[in-house]
Amino acid sequence: MQILQTTDLKKYYGSGDTMVRALDGVNLSVEDGEFAAIVGTSGSGKSTLLHMLGGLDRPTSGKVFVEGKDIFSLGDDELTIFRRRKIGFVFQSYNLVPVLNVYENIVLPIELDGNRVDRAHIEHIIETLGLQEKTKSLPSQLSGGQQQRVAIARALAAKPAIILADEPTGNLDSRTSLDVMGLLKVTSQQFSQTIVMITHNEEIAQMADLIIRIEDGRIAGDHNV
Repeated sequence: MQILQTTDLKKYYGSGDTMVRALDGVNLSVEDGEFAAIVGTSGSGKSTLLHMLGGLDRPTSGKVFVEGKDIFSLGDDELTIFRRRKIGFVFQSYNLVPVLNVYENIVLPIELDGNRVDRAHIEHIIETLGLQEKTKSLPSQLSGGQQQRVAIARALAAKPAIILADEPTGNLDSRTSLDVMGLLKVTSQQFSQTIVMITHNEEIAQMADLIIRIEDGRIAGDHNV
């Protein structure tokens, strides 16, 4: 079943001779439970595409469907709620709240939404990611790899339809990068979680199920790994 789909997605900046076609008619689909990597060089449009997929920015034209819902048919407030409930984000810079401990960071999106925390689910995530001994630690007391694990746990906590990962290993050394990628792969399998990751690292991309290549704002090809 398709959980994520775009149709003729475009994002243009400027006009006339100075117009930049960051996305120029992108059509892609990702199946439920699939781990997809979007690969491209700097300036290829992959970050813009991720922002569109997550509803963080609106396209010039085209559509994005998450679980069959045209997300840009929603008003700003509705889109914010939909994003919080259906889309998990993992950023290169972790984006943890410094004054909250690990456990509080993980459950924060659920509590912001006013929902009850599924403690068994959260404990399963914490165990899967090897964070049992760190739940009371502040982000400043963690290594970069540990902080990224917390960011992954937070993204999984609300049981989203998809997780979008923006260069999740960009601030990590090569060994820690492979550890984090292994954990993303495990979480994809254990939680049947759909993950879409952007990266410029070909080696990292090989750990995904599907590689989608983007060049000059267009899909240049895709293949299963």
